[in-house]
Amino acid sequence: MRNSTGNPFTTIRILVYGKVQGVFFRQSTCEKALQLGITGWVRNLPGEQVEIIASGYYEQLLELIAWCRKGPPRAIVTHLETTELSPQHFVDFIISR
Repeated sequence: MRNSTGNPFTTIRILVYGKVQGVFFRQSTCEKALQLGITGWVRNLPGEQVEIIASGYYEQLLELIAWCRKGPPRAIVTHLETTELSPQHFVDFIISR
């Protein structure tokens, strides 16, 4: 599977809504991204959402999106918004504060 430009490598932005702050969502996202071989970052937003910028191969990113729909055990995800971005290259996956 490839992104809309035909490139198997891409970057996406995921906004996660619900009870996603104070439930280890950022830490769990970081662990999942590293497990999948994804680079980028995750941070809390002031409106109580979590923002994720993730770069990887399309199949890896689909797995991350699927995981984000549920999140860690204490999270209650109400919905996600995903946006495809221009491919960006990061060295690692980090928690941004």
